[in-house]
Amino acid sequence: MDEVPEITAVIERRAVRAILLTPDREVLLIRIQPPEGAAFWVMPGGGIEPGEDPAAALRRELCEELGLAQCEPGRVVWLRHHTFDWDGRRLSQREEYRIVPIQRFDARMLDADEARFVTELKWWKVADLARAAERLTPLAVADIVQGYLANGALDPLPPEEVLID
Repeated sequence: MDEVPEITAVIERRAVRAILLTPDREVLLIRIQPPEGAAFWVMPGGGIEPGEDPAAALRRELCEELGLAQCEPGRVVWLRHHTFDWDGRRLSQREEYRIVPIQRFDARMLDADEARFVTELKWWKVADLARAAERLTPLAVADIVQGYLANGALDPLPPEEVLID
């Protein structure tokens, strides 16, 4: 008799991410090495708790991860829905990306749980994002930031990027 693969429930999750943008047109990205699979770069941020306002969630995440006590998330500039596997779990995550104007600072991951998967924090020049040979998430990060610099936050937002495998 053929073995039937175990079906794992998909965990629905909402998240918010910061596009930390300096006056010198640099963006902070965090290199993640997941428990399985290839490394990739993401923007700081994380999960939105039930009943939590997304901007408040982003402030909380930036404080926990990077020690940023004073920052003001701007408008949403990008929406993304993707599914992925993380540490044996299947997640379906809806994310919003917000511009956060900021002065460059010495970035360090302060959250011990997150730090287990972080291999590097790096300020990227916006012009270098489109040429990056490394895996950046979201895929359209260069277009998102360059579009914001050229036109500000769009209203209405561009269509949500959907990546479901």
